Amino acid sequence: MSEVAVKSTSWTKTLTRTQWRSLIAANLGWLFDGFETYALILTAAVVLKRLDPGAPASQVAFLTGATIAVTLLGWGFGGILGGVFADYFGRRRALLTSMVLYATFTGLTAASWSWASFLVLRFITGFALGSEWGTGTSLVAETWPANARAKAAGLMQCGLGLGFFIASACWLFIAPLGADSWRYMFLIGVLPALFALWLRKSVPESENWKSAHKRRKELKELKERKDQQLTEHEQSFTRLTLRQIMIDPKLRKLTILGSLMSLVTTLGWWGISTWVPAYVASVAARNGASGQSWASAAGMIYNAGAIAGYISFGFIADRFGRKPAVLLFFGASLILTPVLFLWTHSLGLIVIVLVINGFFTLGQYTWMPVWLPEFYPTHLRATGAAFVFNAARFIAFLGPLTAGAIISQLGGYGVAATVVGLIYILGLVVAPFCPETRGQQLPD
Repeated sequence: MSEVAVKSTSWTKTLTRTQWRSLIAANLGWLFDGFETYALILTAAVVLKRLDPGAPASQVAFLTGATIAVTLLGWGFGGILGGVFADYFGRRRALLTSMVLYATFTGLTAASWSWASFLVLRFITGFALGSEWGTGTSLVAETWPANARAKAAGLMQCGLGLGFFIASACWLFIAPLGADSWRYMFLIGVLPALFALWLRKSVPESENWKSAHKRRKELKELKERKDQQLTEHEQSFTRLTLRQIMIDPKLRKLTILGSLMSLVTTLGWWGISTWVPAYVASVAARNGASGQSWASAAGMIYNAGAIAGYISFGFIADRFGRKPAVLLFFGASLILTPVLFLWTHSLGLIVIVLVINGFFTLGQYTWMPVWLPEFYPTHLRATGAAFVFNAARFIAFLGPLTAGAIISQLGGYGVAATVVGLIYILGLVVAPFCPETRGQQLPD
């Protein structure tokens, strides 16, 4: 028994303080993003009724979906540009810049005076939010050893669930404070600006990035002087990072495969999971319970399962491989979507199903910080990972709009969630074509 225990914990013994600080920085950045994102999900309908009281009740679901869609679009643009920024100017600087911009604009969201102003600020906030994930993912991947990289990615990704959980808990107490209580939720989003001060002083830059950056500068000088003919690999340092991941045949294939799987995870989450609080609230109302209280409780329960899923995925991926872990989580999500939205009508049973559903449908997000950094070399890593993670949002934003439209027309969440949930079939088809990278060193 003791030998097994020693073996299971040995991966932590060689880790340095710098590696833990990098993980904490990425985790906290993602936690704040999670808080702000779920604050929007919890408050969108309330904000709509407050800022646009004339909106027809039948259109509330559609307009709520439109608000989430606008945030997704901003996130997509900001995320891709943030990845490019991180490859050229450093992981640490990109994370710091994103943190300050996000804190500024989410705080300004609290001062929205109309629905139009709220939408504009949501787009800008989404733009600032976007770059944190790709930057943090690259930083963790480049500082942690191969035998623990997936575990670290899971621990980083769980910050999203922690943020969701904290947002749900805060809303439980803030919601009763009045019609403008939603403004307090967004004011809390200013706190990351304080965290940025710690980040600036305590988290060093990635050594991998420093080496790649130095190599890029040297090769650009050689190219300008035309002293020698550069090899194809050397030329990849001198091209725009976004262009390079598209013209290199191997990287282009990996980018397409990764983007399809990212679309599955992203559309599945935004088109299905965002309706969990509203669905549980409707079930509670039919059972004579408080819909508002149950909506907040559902968010906490759901994300408790998600946090376990985020962390567990990393351990599963290190033990059995990246591909088997992804297939398991996609398959379970496909099955559990109708189980929750169509076949579970008891509040007692919903608690159990929420935990299991959250474990797989949200926990699957960890495949991206685990697998994507292993697709790309250091000088293209943040760009590649950020592109795959964020480009899917340009299509995934249709998920909330589609689900919102179905709900408005049919008056129920079950059919909408089940239809959108068929996207998981695409993930089961695409994942087997990706390379298995368990235990391998990051490409240079």
